[in-house]
Amino acid sequence: MRLYGVFIIGLIVAVISGCGTSQNNNSQESSILTSADGEPERQYLLERVDDAAVVQLYADGFERLDLKEKVLIWHLSQAALAGRDIFYDQTYKHNLEMREVLEEILTHADDIAHETLSEIHRYTKLFWLNTGPYESYTARKFVMNISLEAFESAVRSAIALGAKFPLRQEETLEQFFSRLGPLFLDPMLDPILTNKTPAVGDDLLLTSSNNMYDGVSMVDLVDFEEHYPLNSRLINRDGQLIEEVYKVGGLYGSQITEIVSHLEAAMPYATVSMEQALKALVKWYRTGDAADRRSYDIAWVADQDSQVDTINGFTEVYMDARGVKGAWEALVFYVNPDKTQAIRTLADHAQWFEDHMPWDPRYRKEGVLGITAKAIDVVIETGDSGPVTPIGINLPNDQSVREHYGSKSISLSNVTEAYDRSQPPSYLREFTWTEEEALRAEHWGNLTSELHTNMHEVIGHASGQLADRLEGNPQAFLKEQYSALEEGRADLVGLYFIADPKLVEIGVIPASDHEEIIRTQYESYARNAILQLRRIREGSQLEQDHMRNRQMIVHWLMNNTDAIDVRDRDDKTFYVLNDWRSFRDGVSQLLAEVQRIKSEGDYDAAKQLFETYGIHFDPALRDQVLRRISRVDLPSYSGFVMPKLEPVIASDGEIIDVMISYPLDLTQQMLEYSGKR
Repeated sequence: MRLYGVFIIGLIVAVISGCGTSQNNNSQESSILTSADGEPERQYLLERVDDAAVVQLYADGFERLDLKEKVLIWHLSQAALAGRDIFYDQTYKHNLEMREVLEEILTHADDIAHETLSEIHRYTKLFWLNTGPYESYTARKFVMNISLEAFESAVRSAIALGAKFPLRQEETLEQFFSRLGPLFLDPMLDPILTNKTPAVGDDLLLTSSNNMYDGVSMVDLVDFEEHYPLNSRLINRDGQLIEEVYKVGGLYGSQITEIVSHLEAAMPYATVSMEQALKALVKWYRTGDAADRRSYDIAWVADQDSQVDTINGFTEVYMDARGVKGAWEALVFYVNPDKTQAIRTLADHAQWFEDHMPWDPRYRKEGVLGITAKAIDVVIETGDSGPVTPIGINLPNDQSVREHYGSKSISLSNVTEAYDRSQPPSYLREFTWTEEEALRAEHWGNLTSELHTNMHEVIGHASGQLADRLEGNPQAFLKEQYSALEEGRADLVGLYFIADPKLVEIGVIPASDHEEIIRTQYESYARNAILQLRRIREGSQLEQDHMRNRQMIVHWLMNNTDAIDVRDRDDKTFYVLNDWRSFRDGVSQLLAEVQRIKSEGDYDAAKQLFETYGIHFDPALRDQVLRRISRVDLPSYSGFVMPKLEPVIASDGEIIDVMISYPLDLTQQMLEYSGKR
């Protein structure tokens, strides 16, 4: 499970020198900042593309790693890049062809009309950021704003300069345009990536455009037993359901084989415990068997001391409307020792937090096992984790492994910093009711956001006991409601305990400032329920699980407590914290019910909770929010340009160093990843 940066945009406020960006919707590159002495400062915000920010990610501690760790990271990063096309294909069956078309145009663009090329480049940047033509947080399709004739002209111009396009055997260019043109230009063709709330009579799989199923409906799955639920594509062929398994020799076999080769190359540089985890991962990639996936999860959790680590595989299930199929992702990272102590303190007291959860004692764990918590710096993220990246992760997702072997929580420190440094400071006063609220957020927002993220991952996802009848698999009972419910549960745990004196006792926060910290976090959480609407530019319902959980919590509190007031001033709506104690009491009540729903697998209650509070919103409020953010130039989401690694190789072929640099250019990096630069 994970927490996304969408959350911290509503919470973190950095008082920084702003990178100038245009108010219009065109891609605008920012200028490099200068310090007081005239020297260039680090550049975080690289450009704006419509409502997306492109941000450079930095990995400052990499140079201080020893050579063995650097070489390990190099091989693991190659494994991360080797699987990049898997997630492209999982997201949309036309993605790889579409990407090839776009990149061939951009690399053979000398004779293309300026306006046409600018629009294609804008669209391509959004395509890269979102790994396809669907916006990551809304699941809605975006299109290229040019005519079919202009698109055809661009392709013909590129062909004249040597571009090679993915024409099928004996396909004419006119047939090619007819087949692929609508993918770029028609918003009603495959309009939504993942549809967890279809219209009455519609099927949530058949109306979802992702490539995890082909011709399969929910009715088809009645009484069908999946042998590879996490790591397979399910297809319907003449009424027969077939699992196409992701493994060596199976679906994505060539990419997985390359991943395996890089993982094996990394093993000599790994610690003993990490080597065992990598061997278990390779075995799972070779067999695809669920038992081998479980063995890998156990081995990965057991590796608690390695300073370098990776996540590589079919992991999160957010993109599947059923919440079953895993999307491929990879991260490579190393421990940030300076920021790890605070998160470890929470992990060290996990049993105390479990014993004081405000839910039925039947749902408390008697022995909390093996929670490992670290702050880390990311070197590369691909697939489901990048360029749009989480800020916190807790794995594995297998509840039975978590209960018997423990889990790992990581806070992505350099991602949080990059989000922080790239946001415009001016937006805050547009959405705060009083100057005191704005000043609190400026002073405490960074701390409270990081603390809530850590509690969400460390003591949120790792907590709670299931009823025996669920057999460690609440997902099978809660179905498409599971992910949003679990994210809401982890958020509620963080919101509940941030107001607990225990945090003062264990030295996480100072006693003298505790109430100000509580107010800051509760104000920010309420405010974010308005701010997140800026992502949904059409329609009136939320699809993304993290957005659903945040709206559910805030709207439940608004309807069941007096904690939050809805106030209007100058034709602007504000969610205002009225009473933080009432807020916490409400969180306690809601958390108890959410844990009951999870522990008992109560699907009907979960569905009712989200349909009442978490899915639908007033489009008039959204339209107001869009007008307000346009004045302060606040992006809806951010995507990241990763650091670049280059090995230094001696004459005998041995790697003697690994150099790190920062491209500061999304286009350059994406074309390098595709082998076109």
